[in-house]
Amino acid sequence: MWCIPAQGNAHFACQMEAVLEVYKRPQDPLHPVVCMDETSVQCIKEVRPPIAAEPGQSERYDVEYERNGVAHLVLFYAPFDNWRRIKVADNHAACEWAEGVRRLVQEDYPDAERITLVMDNLNTHTGASLYKAFPPKMARALLDKLEFVYTPKHGSWLNMAECEFSVLGRQCLARRLPDMQTVTTEIATWVKDRNQKTWPADWRFTTEDARIKLKRLYPKLTD
Repeated sequence: MWCIPAQGNAHFACQMEAVLEVYKRPQDPLHPVVCMDETSVQCIKEVRPPIAAEPGQSERYDVEYERNGVAHLVLFYAPFDNWRRIKVADNHAACEWAEGVRRLVQEDYPDAERITLVMDNLNTHTGASLYKAFPPKMARALLDKLEFVYTPKHGSWLNMAECEFSVLGRQCLARRLPDMQTVTTEIATWVKDRNQKTWPADWRFTTEDARIKLKRLYPKLTD
Protein backbone atom coordinates (compact mmCIF):
# COMPACT_ATOMS: atom_id res chain seq x y z
CA MET A 1 0.00 0.00 0.00
CA TRP A 2 1.32 3.42 -0.99
CA CYS A 3 0.75 6.93 0.38
CA ILE A 4 0.21 8.98 -2.77
CA PRO A 5 0.05 12.76 -2.38
CA ALA A 6 -2.19 14.85 -4.59
CA GLN A 7 -0.61 16.36 -7.68
CA GLY A 8 0.07 20.08 -7.67
CA ASN A 9 0.16 20.14 -3.88
CA ALA A 10 1.96 23.30 -2.76
CA HIS A 11 1.79 22.37 0.94
CA PHE A 12 3.39 18.98 0.26
CA ALA A 13 6.14 20.54 -1.87
CA CYS A 14 6.89 23.16 0.78
CA GLN A 15 7.11 20.68 3.66
CA MET A 16 9.05 18.15 1.60
CA GLU A 17 11.68 20.72 0.69
CA ALA A 18 11.91 21.87 4.31
CA VAL A 19 12.84 18.32 5.35
CA LEU A 20 15.27 17.84 2.45
CA GLU A 21 17.02 21.10 3.25
CA VAL A 22 17.56 19.88 6.83
CA TYR A 23 19.15 16.67 5.57
CA LYS A 24 21.70 18.49 3.44
CA ARG A 25 22.98 20.76 6.20
CA PRO A 26 26.64 20.25 7.13
CA GLN A 27 26.96 18.04 10.18
CA ASP A 28 27.37 20.24 13.26
CA PRO A 29 27.57 18.93 16.85
CA LEU A 30 25.99 22.17 18.06
CA HIS A 31 23.03 21.73 15.69
CA PRO A 32 22.25 17.99 15.56
CA VAL A 33 19.43 16.49 13.51
CA VAL A 34 17.18 13.85 15.07
CA CYS A 35 14.28 12.02 13.43
CA MET A 36 11.38 10.74 15.49
CA ASP A 37 8.50 8.37 14.79
CA GLU A 38 6.00 6.13 16.58
CA THR A 39 4.38 2.80 15.76
CA SER A 40 2.60 -0.09 17.46
CA VAL A 41 3.25 -3.82 17.62
CA GLN A 42 0.57 -6.41 18.34
CA CYS A 43 1.75 -9.00 20.88
CA ILE A 44 0.80 -12.49 19.66
CA LYS A 45 0.62 -15.38 22.11
CA GLU A 46 0.71 -18.94 20.81
CA VAL A 47 -2.27 -21.23 21.46
CA ARG A 48 -0.17 -24.29 20.56
CA PRO A 49 3.63 -24.65 20.61
CA PRO A 50 5.24 -24.03 17.19
CA ILE A 51 6.90 -26.89 15.34
CA ALA A 52 10.64 -26.31 15.46
CA ALA A 53 12.60 -25.63 12.29
CA GLU A 54 14.50 -28.47 10.67
CA PRO A 55 16.69 -28.82 7.57
CA GLY A 56 14.70 -27.64 4.57
CA GLN A 57 11.73 -26.56 6.70
CA SER A 58 11.23 -23.27 8.55
CA GLU A 59 9.53 -23.02 11.92
CA ARG A 60 5.76 -23.55 11.64
CA TYR A 61 3.07 -21.73 13.58
CA ASP A 62 -0.51 -22.78 14.15
CA VAL A 63 -3.12 -20.66 12.41
CA GLU A 64 -4.73 -19.91 15.78
CA TYR A 65 -3.24 -17.35 18.13
CA GLU A 66 -4.18 -15.09 21.02
CA ARG A 67 -3.87 -11.32 20.99
CA ASN A 68 -2.00 -10.28 24.11
CA GLY A 69 -1.89 -6.50 24.15
CA VAL A 70 -0.22 -3.83 22.04
CA ALA A 71 3.28 -2.42 22.51
CA HIS A 72 3.71 1.22 21.53
CA LEU A 73 7.15 2.16 20.21
CA VAL A 74 8.65 5.67 20.34
CA LEU A 75 11.83 6.00 18.28
CA PHE A 76 14.41 8.78 18.36
CA TYR A 77 17.03 8.33 15.64
CA ALA A 78 20.08 10.53 15.03
CA PRO A 79 20.92 9.50 11.44
CA PHE A 80 24.18 11.42 11.12
CA ASP A 81 25.46 10.60 14.61
CA ASN A 82 24.51 6.93 14.21
CA TRP A 83 22.44 6.17 17.27
CA ARG A 84 18.83 5.28 17.91
CA ARG A 85 16.72 4.73 21.01
CA ILE A 86 13.32 3.07 21.26
CA LYS A 87 10.98 3.39 24.21
CA VAL A 88 8.46 0.55 24.54
CA ALA A 89 5.26 1.56 26.33
CA ASP A 90 1.89 -0.02 26.91
CA ASN A 91 -0.03 2.95 25.55
CA HIS A 92 0.24 5.91 23.23
CA ALA A 93 0.49 9.06 25.31
CA ALA A 94 1.83 12.56 24.92
CA CYS A 95 3.93 12.09 28.07
CA GLU A 96 6.03 9.39 26.37
CA TRP A 97 6.90 11.79 23.56
CA ALA A 98 7.56 14.62 26.00
CA GLU A 99 9.91 12.49 28.12
CA GLY A 100 11.78 11.44 24.99
CA VAL A 101 12.24 15.08 24.03
CA ARG A 102 13.41 15.99 27.53
CA ARG A 103 16.00 13.24 27.44
CA LEU A 104 17.10 14.33 23.98
CA VAL A 105 17.74 17.90 25.10
CA GLN A 106 19.06 17.36 28.62
CA GLU A 107 20.98 14.08 28.28
CA ASP A 108 21.81 13.35 24.63
CA TYR A 109 22.71 16.88 23.51
CA PRO A 110 23.11 19.07 26.62
CA ASP A 111 25.65 21.34 24.87
CA ALA A 112 23.74 21.77 21.61
CA GLU A 113 22.55 25.24 20.68
CA ARG A 114 19.59 23.99 18.66
CA ILE A 115 18.30 20.46 17.95
CA THR A 116 16.29 19.92 14.77
CA LEU A 117 13.58 17.32 15.28
CA VAL A 118 12.05 15.82 12.12
CA MET A 119 8.69 14.09 12.66
CA ASP A 120 5.11 13.84 11.45
CA ASN A 121 2.45 16.26 12.63
CA LEU A 122 0.66 13.94 15.05
CA ASN A 123 -1.35 16.05 17.47
CA THR A 124 0.92 15.10 20.39
CA HIS A 125 4.08 16.21 18.58
CA THR A 126 3.84 19.84 19.66
CA GLY A 127 5.18 22.12 22.33
CA ALA A 128 1.86 21.86 24.12
CA SER A 129 2.73 18.29 25.12
CA LEU A 130 5.80 19.60 26.94
CA TYR A 131 3.66 22.04 28.90
CA LYS A 132 1.34 19.16 29.83
CA ALA A 133 4.26 17.09 31.11
CA PHE A 134 6.58 19.63 32.78
CA PRO A 135 6.49 22.91 34.71
CA PRO A 136 6.26 25.98 32.43
CA LYS A 137 9.85 27.09 33.00
CA MET A 138 11.21 23.68 32.05
CA ALA A 139 8.89 23.31 29.05
CA ARG A 140 9.99 26.71 27.74
CA ALA A 141 13.66 25.87 28.24
CA LEU A 142 13.25 22.67 26.25
CA LEU A 143 11.41 24.41 23.42
CA ASP A 144 14.06 27.12 23.20
CA LYS A 145 16.57 24.45 22.14
CA LEU A 146 14.32 22.77 19.56
CA GLU A 147 13.39 23.31 15.94
CA PHE A 148 10.41 21.23 14.78
CA VAL A 149 10.32 20.26 11.10
CA TYR A 150 7.23 18.30 10.07
CA THR A 151 6.97 15.84 7.21
CA PRO A 152 3.96 16.48 4.96
CA LYS A 153 0.86 14.31 4.95
CA HIS A 154 1.54 11.29 2.69
CA GLY A 155 5.26 12.01 3.03
CA SER A 156 6.26 9.59 5.77
CA TRP A 157 9.05 8.26 3.52
CA LEU A 158 10.85 11.54 4.15
CA ASN A 159 11.33 10.63 7.81
CA MET A 160 14.48 8.57 8.28
CA ALA A 161 13.05 7.25 11.54
CA GLU A 162 10.40 5.46 9.49
CA CYS A 163 13.19 3.84 7.48
CA GLU A 164 14.62 2.56 10.77
CA PHE A 165 11.24 1.13 11.74
CA SER A 166 11.19 -0.69 8.42
CA VAL A 167 14.55 -2.31 9.20
CA LEU A 168 13.38 -3.15 12.73
CA GLY A 169 10.27 -4.82 11.33
CA ARG A 170 12.26 -7.03 8.96
CA GLN A 171 15.09 -7.92 11.34
CA CYS A 172 13.35 -8.16 14.69
CA LEU A 173 9.55 -8.04 14.62
CA ALA A 174 8.67 -10.27 11.66
CA ARG A 175 7.52 -13.07 13.95
CA ARG A 176 5.13 -13.65 16.81
CA LEU A 177 6.20 -12.01 20.07
CA PRO A 178 4.00 -13.05 22.99
CA ASP A 179 4.14 -10.13 25.42
CA MET A 180 5.48 -6.67 26.26
CA GLN A 181 8.52 -8.04 28.07
CA THR A 182 9.59 -10.08 25.06
CA VAL A 183 9.08 -7.13 22.70
CA THR A 184 11.11 -4.89 25.03
CA THR A 185 13.96 -7.38 25.34
CA GLU A 186 14.15 -8.16 21.62
CA ILE A 187 14.10 -4.49 20.63
CA ALA A 188 16.77 -3.59 23.22
CA THR A 189 19.04 -6.28 21.78
CA TRP A 190 18.42 -5.06 18.23
CA VAL A 191 19.09 -1.42 19.17
CA LYS A 192 22.34 -2.27 20.96
CA ASP A 193 23.58 -4.33 18.03
CA ARG A 194 22.59 -1.75 15.42
CA ASN A 195 24.14 1.13 17.35
CA GLN A 196 27.42 -0.78 17.46
CA LYS A 197 27.52 -2.04 13.87
CA THR A 198 25.95 0.47 11.52
CA TRP A 199 27.26 3.72 10.11
CA PRO A 200 25.78 7.21 9.65
CA ALA A 201 22.93 7.53 7.19
CA ASP A 202 23.75 8.40 3.58
CA TRP A 203 20.63 10.27 2.44
CA ARG A 204 21.02 11.16 -1.24
CA PHE A 205 17.60 12.42 -2.35
CA THR A 206 17.84 16.21 -2.61
CA THR A 207 15.59 19.18 -3.25
CA GLU A 208 16.98 19.33 -6.78
CA ASP A 209 16.05 15.64 -7.30
CA ALA A 210 12.54 16.30 -6.00
CA ARG A 211 11.97 19.15 -8.43
CA ILE A 212 12.80 16.83 -11.32
CA LYS A 213 11.55 13.39 -10.26
CA LEU A 214 8.49 14.62 -8.36
CA LYS A 215 7.68 17.54 -10.64
CA ARG A 216 4.01 16.46 -10.78
CA LEU A 217 3.65 17.27 -7.08
CA TYR A 218 4.48 20.94 -7.61
CA PRO A 219 1.79 23.43 -8.61
CA LYS A 220 1.75 24.38 -12.28
CA LEU A 221 2.28 28.10 -12.58
CA THR A 222 0.31 30.07 -15.13
CA ASP A 223 1.74 32.94 -17.12
